[in-house]
Amino acid sequence: MAKPLERSYSRYTVEAVSLLGQLIRLARIEKGMTAQGLADRAGISRGLLQRIEKGDPRCELGAALELATILGIPLFASDAEGLQQQGRQVSEKLALLPRAVHPKAPVVNDDF
Repeated sequence: MAKPLERSYSRYTVEAVSLLGQLIRLARIEKGMTAQGLADRAGISRGLLQRIEKGDPRCELGAALELATILGIPLFASDAEGLQQQGRQVSEKLALLPRAVHPKAPVVNDDF
């Protein structure tokens, strides 16, 4: 069986995921929560929590965002209403854009 290809990530992505993991770990410790307690509350395994805290970019995004929400780490708007407003603004912008992006047709140079 062939080994799956290793996914590469940009430096920015690696740094952002690492920062999010550190913020989650810091907030968990400041709130006096054990890793197992937070993992149970989020409905994930302790191992997944540890991987997120260590900045593993292959972890599930939803799990990382749920941890941030539980711990009160603001990533977008500070409340649900603000998040909904941001979502509506993005939806309005998307409605004005084409549904798909097509590659531009190559320009044919037929001057011989």
